[in-house]
Amino acid sequence: MNLTLFRLVFSSLGVAALTVVGGGFAAQAESLDQPAAAGPEAIQELAASEDYELIGILQVEDQDAVIHTSADVLGEPVNGPLAQAQTPAPADDTTIAQVISPGTATRSGPSYIGVGGNIGFGGNTVISDGSYAIFSKIGITNNLSVRPAALISGDVVILVPLTIDFTTQAVPGAPLTVAPYVGGGVAISTGDDSDVGLLLSAGLDVPVSPQFTATAGVNVGFIDGTDVGLLVGIGYNF
Repeated sequence: MNLTLFRLVFSSLGVAALTVVGGGFAAQAESLDQPAAAGPEAIQELAASEDYELIGILQVEDQDAVIHTSADVLGEPVNGPLAQAQTPAPADDTTIAQVISPGTATRSGPSYIGVGGNIGFGGNTVISDGSYAIFSKIGITNNLSVRPAALISGDVVILVPLTIDFTTQAVPGAPLTVAPYVGGGVAISTGDDSDVGLLLSAGLDVPVSPQFTATAGVNVGFIDGTDVGLLVGIGYNF
């Protein structure tokens, strides 16, 4: 009885083992029947398709796994010209508009602040009278500056011209150089008859030393008629 039971159990285990082994062989045979990986022609067609972006294809040849990227298909290295062409070039700082920097030196010389006097040549405001003057040149770009000034004689006239500064030029027969400027802006008259009018300015800056600049300029204001004045002074460079 025991022998018969032993034979029955042994036979059942043998059948189960054969079933497992047979299933393994069947799975291996099924895997060998799978179609081969796409060849180079199919890869190129896939890379040219507009609906796909070729990231990587695993191709099995001679039981060795080899990773092929789109760069391999096109015959270019990942870090080669193709990758560089896809990377946008950085913006060139030289194409950016010129930066405004108040107080900068212009091509005519440094910025300065100074004192002087105004000589009038007829009119109805302080511009046309003898007066004290406090003035300044404030460079904003290489060739532009603002030259505010206050003419003081009882009432006050404030001049705010924007000028174009030219390069320093040597004076023939004289051991000095001059830097012309020309521009326009507004003239503001204060007091009982306060008003605002157009202003035209032109003059010369004369470098005296690394610390000082002499200046002389004609100001023509159109506030209450036409006023003409000559401003002369010396400024401290900064």
